[in-house]
Amino acid sequence: MGVFDLFSKDRRAERARESNAKAAINKYSQSPDRFKALQALRDDGSPDALFALMKRFGMMYDKSIEDEQEKEWVFDALVEKGGAVLVPLKRYVNAADSISWPLRLLEKIVGTKDEQIDVIQEVLARHEPGYERDPTKKIQLINHLGGLKHTRVSPLATPYLADMDEGVRYAVVETLLRQADEGAGREPLVSHFVDEKEDSLRIRIRIAEGFSELGWTVGERRVEVEKLLPDAFHIDPKTVRIKKK
Repeated sequence: MGVFDLFSKDRRAERARESNAKAAINKYSQSPDRFKALQALRDDGSPDALFALMKRFGMMYDKSIEDEQEKEWVFDALVEKGGAVLVPLKRYVNAADSISWPLRLLEKIVGTKDEQIDVIQEVLARHEPGYERDPTKKIQLINHLGGLKHTRVSPLATPYLADMDEGVRYAVVETLLRQADEGAGREPLVSHFVDEKEDSLRIRIRIAEGFSELGWTVGERRVEVEKLLPDAFHIDPKTVRIKKK
């Protein structure tokens, strides 16, 4: 086979991949037609094909049952590919607006929490604390971190207590409390609780609940905390811990 034959074969494969990539996310096609394209991308198995396969996660089909079935099929097909999925997965997570399915996939294809955190840290670096028109990705990343019990999680999540979006800040509070690491979480949460810039009662209630559940002390910040403590809570003067009334 000559060089031109190889070039022609590669070009045909590329055109087929591009065609299947478009067909796989055509919401106006019938489900069997999309499945055919999805199967072709799976069988191709190249990084570009796997990336195109992941785009099905971001498409919403009007028929919810078929939509879920197709996404589950794509998920299982990608899990079977194992480590070959990691590079296109990183690419997709950086490009997509919503990443709940890819984060589930990440859990399946990497061996350790450290590897998961490496990927999340890389993506978060592109979404620093501050204003974003759509903070969905930040919230999903931080919530996923919360489910990974690891010493790296709290330091990675804490800076996002300064985020402009209340939903992001709430996700950070949940993550720090789920880690249950008093050394890493107590001081940032107390400081945030008394921060006059925080205007969310929901966040203050969740911090108070968390401190009550975990038995964390508010230490020398008692007077500041008491001024802002929601009505359902009080501070035990002996232990300097938040209690529910």
